[in-house]
Amino acid sequence: METETVDRFFLATALFISTSGLAALAADDEPTKYLLRYSLKDGQQLNYEVTHVAKTKTRLKGQEEVSQVHTISKRHWEVQETTDDEMTFDHVVDSVEMTQQQGEKEELRWSSESGEEAPNQFSKVAERIGKRLSTVSINPRGQETKREDNGGSKASLGMGSLSLSFPQDPIAIGESWSIPREIKTRTDDKLVKPIKIRELYTLEKVKSGVATLSVRSEPLTPIEEESVRAQVVQQLSNGTIKFDLDAGHMISKELNWDETVVGFQGPNSMMEYRARMSERLIDSVIRTAKRP
Repeated sequence: METETVDRFFLATALFISTSGLAALAADDEPTKYLLRYSLKDGQQLNYEVTHVAKTKTRLKGQEEVSQVHTISKRHWEVQETTDDEMTFDHVVDSVEMTQQQGEKEELRWSSESGEEAPNQFSKVAERIGKRLSTVSINPRGQETKREDNGGSKASLGMGSLSLSFPQDPIAIGESWSIPREIKTRTDDKLVKPIKIRELYTLEKVKSGVATLSVRSEPLTPIEEESVRAQVVQQLSNGTIKFDLDAGHMISKELNWDETVVGFQGPNSMMEYRARMSERLIDSVIRTAKRP
């Protein structure tokens, strides 16, 4: 009996030590959280190369037409001024190579570096090359605080803003946050219909100081008209973004579209939209002198 009592004592002690160790391990096993923030520097220039490839197939009244575009552009952010609370930069497109084909028409090609005059279809783009399209101020979370547009696009393709908007608090791998956005569409009755969507971001992984984010657009407004859906699908964002946590700026972004809309202009109509947009950082330097 005495031996049995001693054995029970040691067994209970062992169980206590084991469970205490597991509790301590669980307490120390809290997930690592990361603070996502922009950190631009005075005089910094971030140079990106953007490639956009798209193919649209439409069928109307038994007739099918395919249009294709392929654009490679180089653009940069030129940081003018920074404080602890705000960073201001100019957005400039430096060069562009464009290819476009509409149905059976002759393919159009033009490069801004060729010295040739741009075709009429590309004239609006040509007018903006090398010019300051917009001056944007953001806070460290990437939220726009001010913007001055000079004929440039108010948004990056497929996104609601040139910059990413980050959550207030640090987040762990697997956690998500969302940013609301609104898309203006036009109904069959020629009325303007706003479509509310949200961009859902998820921190997928962090490796060597680089955060990989996924982004997916989710419409919140019910879409009953296929003609409206056809306008919305081309503006949704689904893809991957890489962000340098230490340097505080985006390294790359890739968005993809693979959409089919049936009945957007009558029961026998159809639109297929296949596209890819990739953007990658090609240079990040601090200039000794800023542009006047």
